[in-house]
Amino acid sequence: MPKVADFFTPAEEEAVVAAIQQAEKNTSGEIRVHIEQHSEKPPLERAQEVFFLLGMNATTARNGVLFYMGTDDRAFAIIGDEGIDKVVEDDFWDSTKDAVIDHFKQTRFADGLVAGILKAGERLKQYFPYTDDDKNELPDTISKG
Repeated sequence: MPKVADFFTPAEEEAVVAAIQQAEKNTSGEIRVHIEQHSEKPPLERAQEVFFLLGMNATTARNGVLFYMGTDDRAFAIIGDEGIDKVVEDDFWDSTKDAVIDHFKQTRFADGLVAGILKAGERLKQYFPYTDDDKNELPDTISKG
């Protein structure tokens, strides 16, 4: 596997960031992507740790969503903060993860993230619509560990 810094081409990274910006345009929700090469921890546990490290638990409406990837481990997880977690249907995270992994199986990692981010953005828009006083609480860039 390539190093995390080289995992996405510049165009792929731009597409992922553009998807985050597009998804956040219609919602007060916050979406982040974090990629790293390896973790000793299971993906969900590591994603929860990264969620707090990135300060995603500090959003006003507790409506942050993290897409976590471990490139060498072929690990992936999606987690949402308690605000969004309380309102989405029980299988939402699994169905979103399935949409992402379908692309991953074809080594289309950026496409998978874009699909998942846009799907999460649609659901965030439903429960946390954009308001005039909304501010972008978290960076839209890809976090790399």
